[in-house]
Amino acid sequence: MKKLSLLDDLFLWLERRHQPMHVAGLLIFSYPKGSPADYVTRLAEQMRQCSEPTYPFDQRLVERWRGNVWEHDPVFDINHHFRHVALPRPGGIKELLTFVSIEHSNLLDRSRPLWESYLIEAMNGRHFAIYTKVHHSLLDGISGMRATMRMLGDDPNRLDMPPIWQMPPSKRMLRDQPTEGLLSTLRLAGSVVGSQLSTVRPVVSALYDTIKAARENPEYANVFKAPPCRLNQPITGSRRFAAQSFERSRLKAIAEKTGSTTNDIILAICGSALRHYLLSYDCLPEQPLVAMVPVSLRKDDSIGGNQVGVILANLATHVKGSLNRLEVIKQSVEEAKEKFHRMNKDEAINYTALTLAPSGITLLTGLLPKWLAFNVVISNVPGPDKTQYWNGARLERFYPVSAIVNHMALNITIISYEGRLEFGIVGCRRTLPSMQRLLQYLDDALIELETDLGLHKPVKRNKKGKQQPVE
Repeated sequence: MKKLSLLDDLFLWLERRHQPMHVAGLLIFSYPKGSPADYVTRLAEQMRQCSEPTYPFDQRLVERWRGNVWEHDPVFDINHHFRHVALPRPGGIKELLTFVSIEHSNLLDRSRPLWESYLIEAMNGRHFAIYTKVHHSLLDGISGMRATMRMLGDDPNRLDMPPIWQMPPSKRMLRDQPTEGLLSTLRLAGSVVGSQLSTVRPVVSALYDTIKAARENPEYANVFKAPPCRLNQPITGSRRFAAQSFERSRLKAIAEKTGSTTNDIILAICGSALRHYLLSYDCLPEQPLVAMVPVSLRKDDSIGGNQVGVILANLATHVKGSLNRLEVIKQSVEEAKEKFHRMNKDEAINYTALTLAPSGITLLTGLLPKWLAFNVVISNVPGPDKTQYWNGARLERFYPVSAIVNHMALNITIISYEGRLEFGIVGCRRTLPSMQRLLQYLDDALIELETDLGLHKPVKRNKKGKQQPVE
């Protein structure tokens, strides 16, 4: 039995019908060579036999007078959590993303362990997919990545690999948890209070420095208070999911030529895409949009719970010219990172809580909708560089599917895999119409940076309208 942290509880408090608080991963595999036509059906039976999940997938939520706790579910039902489905014809990427959009809109059942997994077949070209969603209170993004990585492997000949919910737990995952006795609860409370009190002085000092910088530097002020825009409207429960892949080498070449990081380039192309998206609706704010960029504070290989801080990055959407925009973003990120480097983990978490307090009030109460710390969440999660396999099937694509919240109608999450950056974009279907335009704007933004730096070859379009490099 394990008590939920305040941050884990927050994701439960935030959840509403229009605001599901689960995150997910979409893995697309190709059939193993020589596999029979009923390969996926056999795989489904193999997965359904894995009916005894390991920690934390065996944990259900229980409400106690001292707060919510996780405890082992003694009546776990695999048929509720695992489902084998088929896409309608023609079984292309459009049908797959539509399926994910619909399922990502549905809440998880709190009376059971908070996860579901779908094995999806009837895809074109002998492909199948696995879509797994887990409540954010159970796993954060880094935890979810680590759990997925433990499920996969780089051996194409291994065929005895269990699904994500039945991976043998590591020793660190099995470490003793605090008991629920009154004495241990008081001890835990005392240690938490002590550690929190020790952060007060450095956190207040850092917050004062931020306010002072905001007064002296208009660009910094924009990071401290984001302008309301189309992205920051009330949302419905309907989701739209879009995905795009870019070769990491393209962003790396830009980063090396400009003295930037790959993450700086990601923010730059996202800023450009959002600028053009909002311009297309004639609603681009005069002040620049601000991105919340999660930063993992986890120092070990554990999974479960949330250990995340954030930095606020100026996306320079008010700036014309790709290189000018990149320079503003670089400066913004460097200032935020420097501040975090001077803090320990507890200080970073509390500083994050203070700076995001206005947005938190808006999310919890609906008050202060025009007082925002950020406009959009952009998260970059490191993934595997080597080709991964699962029961002989090659992992072709690995897309993140994140959560959005009220007045924050868009989330862009990126996972690196096999030399690519896999973009997963989640938005409210009603608040952000034609969200798929962002995919084209992202592509255009990357080409613009390459062109301005002399890295991009001229292109021509073939008869189908697709771009081809001119040799």
